[in-house]
Amino acid sequence: VRISVPASTSNIGPGFDVMGMALSLLLQVEATFTPPADTVDATDAVLTSWTIDYDGDSPETVLLDARKNLITRTAADVVARHVGAGRLPHGLHVHVNNPIPLGRGLGSSGAAVAAGVLLGSALGDLNLDLDMQLAECLRIEHHPDNVTAALAGGWVACWTDSATHRGGFVHLPVNKDVLAVAVSPRFEVKTAAARGVLPKSYSLEDVVFNLQRLTQLTVVLGAEQLDAEKIHRAMQDRVHQPYRQSLIPGMDHLLQTMTPASDPGLLGVCISGSGPTVLALVSRAADANAIAAKIQAVFAKQNIQSDARVLE
Repeated sequence: VRISVPASTSNIGPGFDVMGMALSLLLQVEATFTPPADTVDATDAVLTSWTIDYDGDSPETVLLDARKNLITRTAADVVARHVGAGRLPHGLHVHVNNPIPLGRGLGSSGAAVAAGVLLGSALGDLNLDLDMQLAECLRIEHHPDNVTAALAGGWVACWTDSATHRGGFVHLPVNKDVLAVAVSPRFEVKTAAARGVLPKSYSLEDVVFNLQRLTQLTVVLGAEQLDAEKIHRAMQDRVHQPYRQSLIPGMDHLLQTMTPASDPGLLGVCISGSGPTVLALVSRAADANAIAAKIQAVFAKQNIQSDARVLE
């Protein structure tokens, strides 16, 4: 079984917990196994016979115990829930190649959950369709933006029902000349911490501000002719970035100073997901490496090392 799942960015400014976009950075999982005999076994007992090896980002932090690893635990839960633990193969070996930085706002956990659901569907011969795959993901990851982009690809607008944890999405068009510059500082922002700084309520003015820009963003990013000023304005936000920027040294400076006027080819800049990665959307004609270097220089002034990627 071979599975590839993309990294993703979410929010994209005003689309908090709504917008997700797949990126050209792939988590790859390869699993080898023998189909099980018709015997019933406990999930944890089977998982002790599974082995994992890992290449990629932050290997020292990745759990290689299949009972605790997010990919294998998810796969086993999917199989057990649909057809019973007796369908789990003994002696499964899983190789993971993961270039997605962990805990940096590029959907690493969403990709792992999605990969686990796809692996479970293969192991149990479940043939889950996309809606069922998404339902399984949302049982584990209640925020839909990253997992939906990881499963469906492209740019998606998502919804969920908080009572049932069911959800859905629509694809949105993106102009083919849009590229993503992702600059990831070498520190982690925990999702719980990023959510913890958010207020419990918002003013009507701030909610309307985001709704105005979000509706614009869904149109201007897919327009045949890119309008940098309109996109930059549409990526403004008052719901999460004003509060989360305090967790990312230099972020306030980037949000205030990087514009299409200061950086030709720049379309907009925002916090990717919970951060700390900075996402700059640029046109294909832009000097993407120069824009990445400018963002990295801001972090360097804070004595923070970072890694830059130009993605589609």
